Amino acid sequence: MNWQRAGKWKRFCAAHRVLGSFVAMDKTNKKDTSGLTPTQIAWVVKDVEKAKTFFQEMLGVKQFSPTITTRLKEYDGTYYGKPSKAENLVTMTYSGGTFIELIQPISGESIFKDYIDNNPTGGIQHIAYSTPITNLDEVISEFENKGFTVISSFDTPIAKIVFFDTRKEIGVFTEIMGITKEGEKAVQDMKIGMSQQ
Repeated sequence: MNWQRAGKWKRFCAAHRVLGSFVAMDKTNKKDTSGLTPTQIAWVVKDVEKAKTFFQEMLGVKQFSPTITTRLKEYDGTYYGKPSKAENLVTMTYSGGTFIELIQPISGESIFKDYIDNNPTGGIQHIAYSTPITNLDEVISEFENKGFTVISSFDTPIAKIVFFDTRKEIGVFTEIMGITKEGEKAVQDMKIGMSQQ
């Protein structure tokens, strides 16, 4: 092994030791001081079935839910403060301690449509954190006090969901899910169901 390659190998090993440290800290870092729990990584893609196949065949992620059409108007969806009639194809799985969501915009104005228009090959569009619904207003206030405004939202039976544009700070949008009591049970059921498939 030449010295240049040996240096790359040392950096590779050091990076994996750091990654191992993050994995070891996972149990202690589940929630931060504002009551937020890392919950989901979401890709916005041109073809949800093609993306799902890639995850299944190349990464071994097998437990995706059936793809459904979500209609934001059914959940009082908003887009920059205005009602949204956007429709998306969505599928999800639980893997490695987090939810993976794949979203394909199909019609209407949404932050997902904006993303695919500006990134035609798709990519990670947002990360999501969850908190009890009783804490959501406080979290929104914390974000607003730092200059972030809600740019999109929808209200489902299991969670009130808001998005903030944090691309300048971290490269992706941030989703905050205020989980209802029904939502807590639904999330546990999804984790169990998806891990048994």
